[in-house]
This record gives sequence, C-alpha cells and structure tokens, in this order.
Amino acid sequence: MRIAQVAPPWLAVPPKGYGGIEWVVALAADGLVERGHDVTLFATGDSVTKAKLEYVVETAPGPPAINSIVLDTTHTLKCFEDPSQFDVYHVHTPFSALTTGIESGVPVVHTLHGSFTDEMRDLYGRVGNRGWFVAISEAQKNDMPELNYGGVVYNGIDIDLYPLREKKEDYLLFLGRAARVKGLRRAVETALLTGDHLVVAVKVANEDEFDEWAEVQKMLPKDTEILYEIPLAQKNDLIANAKAVLFPIDWMEPFGLVMTESMACGTPVIATPRGSVPEVIVDGKTGFIVSVENYPEEAAAALQRLGEISSTECRAHVQGKFSKEAMVEGYEKVFERAIGK
Repeated sequence: MRIAQVAPPWLAVPPKGYGGIEWVVALAADGLVERGHDVTLFATGDSVTKAKLEYVVETAPGPPAINSIVLDTTHTLKCFEDPSQFDVYHVHTPFSALTTGIESGVPVVHTLHGSFTDEMRDLYGRVGNRGWFVAISEAQKNDMPELNYGGVVYNGIDIDLYPLREKKEDYLLFLGRAARVKGLRRAVETALLTGDHLVVAVKVANEDEFDEWAEVQKMLPKDTEILYEIPLAQKNDLIANAKAVLFPIDWMEPFGLVMTESMACGTPVIATPRGSVPEVIVDGKTGFIVSVENYPEEAAAALQRLGEISSTECRAHVQGKFSKEAMVEGYEKVFERAIGK
C-alpha cells in the first residue's frame, strides 16, 4: 500500500523529549516500511524515519507552537498537494488535515489520540462516515460508539528499547504531567503512608499544572527525587529499576504508555480502574488495580504483594499485545478495510 503518515507539525518524529503521539507515529511509519509498504511521513525536517520524509519546517518549533493555526494549515497544504500518490492517509492530527483529507477523494484514517471534549465530539460527529476512526482502547471507543470505526489499535512500543530488570531498587516512581487528574497527589500520599522513597519525573506545561505542582511540592517527603522532562534512555532506566510505578489517574485516559513501558521493563504498575487501565493491566499478574478513593491505603497493601508479580510475565504480556509489531499489524487491517481490500 502507498501510505501517507501525517504527524502533527510541532514536534520531531520521534520526539527529542516528551511526545507520546510522535513516538506512535515513528514506530508506525518505520514498521510499515519494514513490512514492505511505500510510506511517506509528513512531519518536521529534523525527524528521523525509514519512510520518505516531507516537511514544511526544517526544525520542530516545539511545544509553544502546538495548535498554531498557520503551521497546522501550511502543513496540511503540503500533505495534500497530490492525494493521488497515496492509497490511504493516516492522519494523527484532528484539525485541518482531517477536514481536508475527508474531501480529498482518498480514504482517511484518523487515530483518536486525545480525549472526547465537547469540541472534539462536535468535530468528529460532523465527519460522519467520510472518514475512518481508530480508537486506542475499547474504553475510548465506548465513550463515543457512534463514530465510523475502522478498529481498535493499541499504542505499541519498541520492546528492545526497554531493559528487563528483575532485581529492583527500593523506590516508587511517578511519571506524568502535573495535571490534577494524573493523580500525583495520590502518589505522594502513598509514599508518605508507606515511607518509601519516591522519584517524580513530572511535566509541567500550563498554568493549571504549574498551580497544582506548586501545591504538591509542599506535600513531598523530604527525600523525594524530582526530575522534569528527561531523555528516553534515562526514563527507561528509571522505570526498569523502580520496584513499582504509580499510575493513580482519575480521568478516562484513552491509553497510557507509561503502563506498557513499565511492564516491558518487568516493573509492576499500581493503577486505578479508569479509562483503558483494565484493558492494559492484568490485575494481580502484571500489576494491581485499586480504587481512586482509597488509593494510598490500597496501593500500600498492593506493595506488600509485589512478590506475586513475575517480571518476565509482565514483559511477555506487552510483547503479545502492545508491541510495535502488534500495532502495525492492527493498522494494516484498518487500512485494508478503509480502501476496500
């Protein structure tokens, strides 16, 4: 198949730092090339890919340019200069690229990387049957079942980038944004209750997150290790050495790469039953699912059961269900359905 992968134009593919969508695009593009497809990646000029690379800006402008109307539009104009070159467009950004694509005469597949805000429900509802949607979890699909779905494809990771370590160090790890719904407060309360050393790798990007982070810092145990955005290798090393990763979210998160990254390293995850969590974690086998309301107390109890978790079983679970290869195969089926093969 001749496949156009349309990435958002703000960050490089793969990203230099934070950027979950861009990692998914990078793995999908390379994986499809490896399977013999003719792939063109529309991204930024500093992207690295096995596909043919097309771009408007040579260097990714970074987070300050996210949702720039001018950049979004010029990027779309580049992507759709000649739609006849492609059998299918895989669009990862929901604005002008999606709306232009559904009028291009070429099938468009759009992955739902974000949550269903009121504005996005309205936008997607207006697309109707003119495009094909891919949910990244069953939970996400069930939140707006009326869309024209090509399938559910879980986000994959490159297992080889994640070291499996069965001998862990004595610390708990929280990775994520400082947004209140991500549950950093609950992670801190857990460490305060158990006395465990806590490492926090936090992203603080907007005013609400800065406000929340300012309040959380007042609660932190004195020996808390604080990190901000860190390179992939350092992040993976932190995950691999942690005795558990805390994932105490309180929102319908469509997916959570932190969970699969942790399990790939053989590190159990203690999470809440929100969004995709029950689809990703096998309770009692690759981690523990505990309540939001009593997270610190129930997480503390789960920490006493870490000996029940097999590191190799955690990794095997990811290899079978959340690998790059599984994701690419899933997208191949969606593309074939979209073009009528």
